Amino acid sequence: MDSMLNALGRACAVRPWLTITSWLVVTIALLGLGQAAGGTFVNDFRVPGVESQKATDEAQDHFPSVGAVTAQVVAHAPEGELDSPGRAAAVNRMLDRIRSQSDVNRVNAPVVGENGKAMITDVSFDKDLGDLDATHYQRLDEAADPARGTGLDVEFRGMVIDLGTEPTTGGSELVGVGAALIVLIIAFGSLVAAGLPLAVATIGILAGTALVLLVGSIMAIPTSAPIIATMLGLGAGIDYALFILSRFRNNLANGESPPDAAGHASAVAGHAVVFAGGTVVIAILGLNLAGIPFVGAMGIAAAITVAVMMVAALTLLPALLGLLGHRVNSLPLPRLRPTRPVSEASHARGGHADTRAGRLGGHVYRNRVVYACSATVVLLALSAPLLSLRLGNPDDGTQPPELTQRKAYDLIAENFGPGWNAPLVVTVTGAEKGGAEKLSAALGKDPEVAQVTLPQHSENGQAALLTVVPKHAPQDEDVSSLVHRIRDDTAPRALASTGGEALVGGSTALQIDMTDVIAERLAWVVLAVVGAGTLLLVAMFRAPVVALKAAFMALLSIGVSFGVVTAMFQWGWGLDLIGVDKTVPIASPVPMLMFAVLFGLSMDYEVFLLSSVREAYDRTRGPRQAVIEGLSSTAGVITAAAAIMTCVFLSFVAVPDTLIKIIGVGLAAAVIIDATVIRMVLVPATMAILGHWAWWQPGKRRPTSGRTSVEARAAEPEDDRHEQDTGQTLVDTSKHAPENPPTH
Repeated sequence: MDSMLNALGRACAVRPWLTITSWLVVTIALLGLGQAAGGTFVNDFRVPGVESQKATDEAQDHFPSVGAVTAQVVAHAPEGELDSPGRAAAVNRMLDRIRSQSDVNRVNAPVVGENGKAMITDVSFDKDLGDLDATHYQRLDEAADPARGTGLDVEFRGMVIDLGTEPTTGGSELVGVGAALIVLIIAFGSLVAAGLPLAVATIGILAGTALVLLVGSIMAIPTSAPIIATMLGLGAGIDYALFILSRFRNNLANGESPPDAAGHASAVAGHAVVFAGGTVVIAILGLNLAGIPFVGAMGIAAAITVAVMMVAALTLLPALLGLLGHRVNSLPLPRLRPTRPVSEASHARGGHADTRAGRLGGHVYRNRVVYACSATVVLLALSAPLLSLRLGNPDDGTQPPELTQRKAYDLIAENFGPGWNAPLVVTVTGAEKGGAEKLSAALGKDPEVAQVTLPQHSENGQAALLTVVPKHAPQDEDVSSLVHRIRDDTAPRALASTGGEALVGGSTALQIDMTDVIAERLAWVVLAVVGAGTLLLVAMFRAPVVALKAAFMALLSIGVSFGVVTAMFQWGWGLDLIGVDKTVPIASPVPMLMFAVLFGLSMDYEVFLLSSVREAYDRTRGPRQAVIEGLSSTAGVITAAAAIMTCVFLSFVAVPDTLIKIIGVGLAAAVIIDATVIRMVLVPATMAILGHWAWWQPGKRRPTSGRTSVEARAAEPEDDRHEQDTGQTLVDTSKHAPENPPTH
């Protein structure tokens, strides 16, 4: 692979204008195709195989109106009464204007609350959600002007409203990019060098977004998926470009020509990028194992964007580097003290041990057990809140207070009761006459039920619908218990004498079923992702011990992320800082999505660090020198990359969507811990403990110290030359042991 990447990078550097032009043409063409194909982003929460989905499908077979795209209109009188003559007339004019709109099929009769201050009505559309757009919500909003003119508050909820107010970044990514630019300037000390990763990431994001939009024309991509894909794409794209750019500058410092420097950078750092990016893509695609189209589609969108970023780093960046050559360090900022390129001569002088990171590596190496135990305790402590993680059902009550969906949700809860925000819909089929009525009576006696309607029978008499309004909010645990109680006890007993089947559906039941499915399949997704990532590392390093160690480190990083998310969003620690006004349960798709993403991202730094350690180990055959050199040569780049990713992820916390906020906070927390406690402390400590065993390969004898190069031994402090890596007395085997451990 190294020779292929070398040839690819060199070819792009030799023909920079052809490569750059090709990228621009392809990106513009993809954007045009995506728009022409009519790709849109919609929320399709279908969960195949669960009871709530079966209930919806059965209901649609017998009741044509079930399953239609709807919007809910909520009118509220903050002062006075809703039914005063002037206001009643204004409400009727509003409803008439809605009925006359194109694509509106029906407007239900309004339901007025007991206090007489609020009313609810549902609006049904005669087209699929993919055929509607934001203008349908805009027309609904404009139709409310007569009612608002009389002092009424009018708010909206529903799928059409979600489509018309789908979350946008609002320029948040620009804040992240700006912060990333500052980090890059500090790292490189050159405006030109700092701008290259951003240029590559910008073009990659445009191309990736266009591809996602194109895919959106043939499958349902959730509205939040492009934001998550952009978040990951920016962070990963800038990091990948940063790795290759740093190696390119080092190669130039060693006297290589720009084409050769670009080729060698692609071969070494690009090799790490391929495996790191491949791990991210495979991990995210593992979300499809959940069997939930909504979750799988989010993974596909993110994987597409990260894959495009990886290709951009391996082709577009070498072209830009070949075009600039030594001008890559132009426009320096002299007052800054950037990370300097490392020349080959520094290896011979043992200069790595004299750097700050090198001294840290040496100290960690000498006190490896203490550092390994201390770091592990810290990580486990930060992960402790994970034990109280509660998966919930995201609804409009978790939306930011300024959104119309949240306002409508609050008005309904205040004037009708919290359960009215997502009532359960029970479909009864195959029951004899009177069966549905018996079930209705039994449901009315449940202490959690606030109201249950009389059965609505289908025209053919083969099915009936019941609407059950719980006493608590949709995300409350009591509602989940009610759903399971109806399925396991209430319905079977009520229908025992009449036969038939009762299926509990509706949006709340669907979210509960999704939570149950994710909880059931999460372990399989974890095993698949960890297994695939471990195998990739084994393929890259031919060292299973290192691969298993990397997987364990990634799991620790993910545990910290989940702990931080639980403490903040469930316990309420620091919620005011991110614009959330109340605690919320963790949306059920979030743990699975975050696990896949974080495992992949954790491997980015692992691969980059271990690649450098392995390179030093192959040259010196000394674990101590390899750890010090590897940490010293990558610490600056990893720190800069982590700072960039953190800035990008935290910038998306400003997006007015709770799901995005949770993911942004979780990813940022994981990156900070991963790049500091894990990469700078725990990894060097465990590598020191493992010694030669870290690089053991199946089929070979127990690793030995082998021949230590003159340069490596000259760089070691005198008191360390007599200490073997396992802490025992060193026997000099340089005159007796072969350079490579013998095979069986």
